[in-house]
Amino acid sequence: MKLPGGAIVTRALEDEGIELAFGIPGTHNIELYDALAESERVRSVLVTDEQSASFMADGAWRASGRMACVNLVPGAGLTHALSGIAEAYLDQVPMLVLGCGIRRDVRRAFQLHDVDQEAIARPVVKATYRPESGAALYRTVREACRVARAAPPGPVFVEVPVNLYLFTHDVDLEGERRAFEAADAPALPAPDADALARAVALLRAAKRPLLYVGAGAIDAGAEVVRLAETLEAPVSTTFTGKGVIPEDHPLFLWPGYGHTAPAFARTVADGCDVTVAVGCRFSEVGTGSYALEPKGPLIHIDADADAIGANFPAEVALVTDARVGLRALLEALGGAAPRGPDTRLRDAIRTGHEALRREWLSGAGGPLVTPAHLLAQAQEVFGADAVYATDSGNGTFIAMEALRLAGPRRYLAPVDYSCMGYAVPAALGAKLACPERPVVALAGDGAFLMTGLELLTGVQEGAGVVVLLLRDRELAQIAQFQSTAMNRKTKSAVHDYDAEHLAAGMRVPFLRISTDDEVRPALEEASAVAEGGTPVLVEVAIDYSRKTLFTRGVVKANLHRLPLRDRVRFVGRALTRRFTE
Repeated sequence: MKLPGGAIVTRALEDEGIELAFGIPGTHNIELYDALAESERVRSVLVTDEQSASFMADGAWRASGRMACVNLVPGAGLTHALSGIAEAYLDQVPMLVLGCGIRRDVRRAFQLHDVDQEAIARPVVKATYRPESGAALYRTVREACRVARAAPPGPVFVEVPVNLYLFTHDVDLEGERRAFEAADAPALPAPDADALARAVALLRAAKRPLLYVGAGAIDAGAEVVRLAETLEAPVSTTFTGKGVIPEDHPLFLWPGYGHTAPAFARTVADGCDVTVAVGCRFSEVGTGSYALEPKGPLIHIDADADAIGANFPAEVALVTDARVGLRALLEALGGAAPRGPDTRLRDAIRTGHEALRREWLSGAGGPLVTPAHLLAQAQEVFGADAVYATDSGNGTFIAMEALRLAGPRRYLAPVDYSCMGYAVPAALGAKLACPERPVVALAGDGAFLMTGLELLTGVQEGAGVVVLLLRDRELAQIAQFQSTAMNRKTKSAVHDYDAEHLAAGMRVPFLRISTDDEVRPALEEASAVAEGGTPVLVEVAIDYSRKTLFTRGVVKANLHRLPLRDRVRFVGRALTRRFTE
C-alpha cells in the first residue's frame, strides 16, 4: 500500500498510544499535521511557543504516566524547545521529540532552517534517529518510543527529512506492527543474587534502616510502603519522588533529610544506621546542594548503573527497576519477622510535622497571604487527586515543604534542570492528559512572564487549569539567596505589570487574593470556573518574609563548605552592608 509519510508517522503514534502532540506547524511538517487532522486518537495542540510544547509533554507524562509527543519545525523549533527537552532529560521524563529536517533527496546548500539538529539535540536526549526511507518511518518512530520509555526514561529525538513527508511510500503497516511488537523490548536483569544476599544481611543487622526514594520508584509505591512497614523504617523522598509514599503515612519523614530538612527529620535520620536508596541519584537539588549523606552503609537500587556510586559509594548495588528490586528484596527478607510499629519513632515524626505546621501558620492573618495557609486551603478545595505544577524558584520549595500528597504524580516540578517558565505549560499538559483531575499551577511573577501566554492555549483547548500567580515582584528565590548571603539584592526585582489586563487580553477570568481571609472563597470560585473548562488566573499577594527550610539549608551548607578565609569574607561583607547600606 502506498501511503504518505505523515500517515505512516501518525499510525506509529497511534500504535504507541500517544494521545497528545504539542507544537506549531511549519513549512516542513504541514503534511504531518494534515495527517494528524484525520486521526481520532492523537490530539494536536497548538502552542504559542515551542518551549511550552516540551514543558506540556513533560507535564502530561508526569501527571498520567503516558508519553506525549512534541512536533517541531527544523532549526528554530528545536532550539526553542531545548529547555523543556533538557528538563525532561535531567528529570528522566520520557518524551518523543519529533523534529523535521531539510530535504535529503536534493543536493542543495543553504536550505531553510538547515543546521545540524542531531548535534544540537544529542547532549540532552537518550538517542537520535534519522530514517533514510519512507519504509523505515514506522519502525523508527516506534523504536524511538521504546527507547524513551526504557529505564531510565528520557526524551528521544527523531528527525524526519521533509521529503519523506512529501512523497508516498510502499509500506505494509499491519505487517510492520506485528513484526515490531513480536520483538520484545530488552528486559532489565534481575538483581544479582550475591548482592541481594548482602543487602538482606545488612538490613537484618541494622538497628534502624532509612529509605530514600526517588522518581524511579514512582510506580513502586506499594512496594515502598511494604518495605518501610516490614523494616519499620522512616521514608525520605527526593523532590521528584514526592508522593511515592502517601504523605499521611506515619513513616513518611520528609523530602530530604539533610540541612534542608527540619530538625525533627534530621534527628530521626541521624538515628538510622543503613540507607536503602531506591530510584534516585543523590542530585544537587534533591540533596540541598549535597547537604545529606547516606546513613551507614548504602544499598542503592536503580535502573541506571551510572547513577549508582556517582556521588556516594554503594556498599551494595542492585542495578534493576525499582519495583523488581524491591520485590526481590521483600521476598529475600521473607524469613524475617516484621519489626512491628515503633511508637516512639512514629510519635516523633507525627509531632514534628504538627509542630512545623503550627509554626508555618502562626503568622496567618497578616497583611499578605501566608504560603502554608494558601496551600492547605488549596488541598481542601481541590481535593486529594489535584495536580500541582510548580516553577523554578520559591514556589517549588514552598510546595515541596507544605503540600501533603496522597500519592505520586501530583507534584510536577522542574528540578535538576530547574528551568523557569515550567509551571503554566506543564499544568496545561497535565490537564489535557488528565481532564478529570483538578490541576493547579504555582507560577512566580517572573516565570509567568516567560510562558504565561500559554493560557491562550488553555482557552483554545478547554483546559480548565487554575494558575496561582505568586506575586512579590521579585525573583524570590534568587532575592532570598542574595539577601541572605550578600545582604544586598541585585537585578532580582521583576518589572511590574498588570496581570488583570493580561488576563483580559487572553479572555481568561481573573481573581485576586490579597489576604488570608480571601483565600478560601477565591479558590472555591476559581475551582468552579475551571470545572467549566476555562483556565483562570488568580493573583496572590504572597508573603515570602519567612524563608523556606530549603533556602536556609542550602545557604548554610554552601557557606560551611567554603574555606575559612572565604567564609569570613562572605560573612564580613554581609555584616558590613547591614550597618552601612
